Amino acid sequence: MRRLENRPLYEILPSMNERVKSRGRHMPKTKLKEHRINRDWCKGCGICVAFCPKSVLELDAQDKAVAVRIEDCIACRLCELRCPDLAIEVTVADQKPEAGSQKSE
Repeated sequence: MRRLENRPLYEILPSMNERVKSRGRHMPKTKLKEHRINRDWCKGCGICVAFCPKSVLELDAQDKAVAVRIEDCIACRLCELRCPDLAIEVTVADQKPEAGSQKSE
């Protein structure tokens, strides 16, 4: 086993990062299929707007959430998870499993 105590972090981390990249371990990109907002359930609290990392959501004139930049949505589902009224549903497109990721029986 290699000893790491005497090496500074800037020497250790890049080599670990390169190993992860070479093994191809990364999260697959999810594709948005549908982004539904139930306007009857939305109370306009703005939590979804605040948590959206891509500024997809805004509050309209009636203080209801609306997806104004749906093409920027990365389907992270933060809006869906944080909505206290369960008014948002994000559906992602089915992903094909990568070769070698299937369990063998």
